[in-house]
Amino acid sequence: MHLPRSVRCSVLLLSGALLLSACGGSGSSGDGAGESAGAQAVTLDNCGKKMTVKAPPKRAVSLNQGTTEILLSLGLADRIVGTATWTDPVLKGLEKANAKVPRLADNAPSFEKVLDTEPDFVAASFTSTLSKGGVASREEFAKLGVPTYLSPADCEGTKDKGASDGIRTEPLAMDAVYREVGELSRIFGVEERGKKLVTELKDRVAKATSGIDAKDATVLYWFANQESPYMAGCCGAPGIITNALGAKNVFDDTTQEWPQINWETVADRNPGVLVIGDLVRKKQTAETAAKKIAFLESNPATKNMDAVKKKRYVLLSGQAMNPTIRTVEGVEKVAAALREYGLDG
Repeated sequence: MHLPRSVRCSVLLLSGALLLSACGGSGSSGDGAGESAGAQAVTLDNCGKKMTVKAPPKRAVSLNQGTTEILLSLGLADRIVGTATWTDPVLKGLEKANAKVPRLADNAPSFEKVLDTEPDFVAASFTSTLSKGGVASREEFAKLGVPTYLSPADCEGTKDKGASDGIRTEPLAMDAVYREVGELSRIFGVEERGKKLVTELKDRVAKATSGIDAKDATVLYWFANQESPYMAGCCGAPGIITNALGAKNVFDDTTQEWPQINWETVADRNPGVLVIGDLVRKKQTAETAAKKIAFLESNPATKNMDAVKKKRYVLLSGQAMNPTIRTVEGVEKVAAALREYGLDG
């Protein structure tokens, strides 16, 4: 494959070729090499691996929508040279910034396409993105001198990850997302922006949950797939939403993050409220909320469930059902719906 100049240099240096003068200062980015002069290196323990970023990245690639929206929220659009793997329209307010960032692929891009951007940093939300079967492993990027960052929410308190959603050994908390914002802001040298963003997110959660105690509300979260639907288990991002509101997830007896559950079992649990993923991607069946609702209201196993008969639906973006800054959006929307349905305590 054809490697960009900066990566070719890394490969040659790793192989022992003494080409320091040829590889020093590529000048290919054209974004002002002296801008970060004097910046200190950042070293982190990230998902079981030590990673070091020698200077604030100027050519970052974000391989999942979640990490991309954090970087855009931190005002870093001018330092992102590629993004990929989207389930939803970009977070409101970030449209102009996002329009400046090249979309490498709507789903996972090839390793070669990522390397063609000459990245100096790669971030991802999911272990599956940076593992065998994904874009490439962290080790493959490391061999080329490209540091990688993985969202702590996807690796801490989990097991059996890799290409699957895995199991949660500990309930996820928003603190993992706040930590991600803080670490990325530190890596990029914009720590004050990170602190401001975390404060704003915490304030929104506090406002959304004020005075609510939905202990009598039973909720089900359906992310995608019609034939073998992915429903939320106890302890991922939907667990953050449920616990914040004092409600009960009807599948809180499984620690699998997104188990595939048959419709007869769903009907037996008979949730009072259905939280439905409204996705724009075209990867699974029944991605949009409209298709999900049409199925629920016509399928013999589901059409008589209380939530379906009463049309108690809450539509969320896929990102709100993943551990991202938009999980806060999930708290807000589910809280508003429970209040509307009179299930807020």
